[in-house]
Amino acid sequence: MARIAGVNLPDKKRVEFALRYIYGVGPARSNRICKEVGISDSKRVFELTEEEALQIREVIDRDYQVEGDLRRVVSMNIKRLMDLGCYRGLRHRKGLPVHGQRTHTNARTRKGKARAIPGKKKVTK
Repeated sequence: MARIAGVNLPDKKRVEFALRYIYGVGPARSNRICKEVGISDSKRVFELTEEEALQIREVIDRDYQVEGDLRRVVSMNIKRLMDLGCYRGLRHRKGLPVHGQRTHTNARTRKGKARAIPGKKKVTK
């Protein structure tokens, strides 16, 4: 099992897809990393040699901000918005959608489980 950037990559998956388990590495970045190191598309994680795993590790450490560092940067950016008191910061603070989505219906992921309002009657026909 290869361990890169503090993440255990699944052995049976192709390298291009296994790299996506690292926070901050998506489809485009994993593809670019594989091309830079020179790993073929069909190669799986358990087939990687120590040198290839080391090269991947070096490329990620040198060129990209991933895992803990990236999480810290993102949380600091959100905290900065909240401290400023700008509209996006207020939405983060209240736990509502930030990017202009509707909240009359939907938005349950951000708002949490729906709670019944006491005293509100349901409309009957």
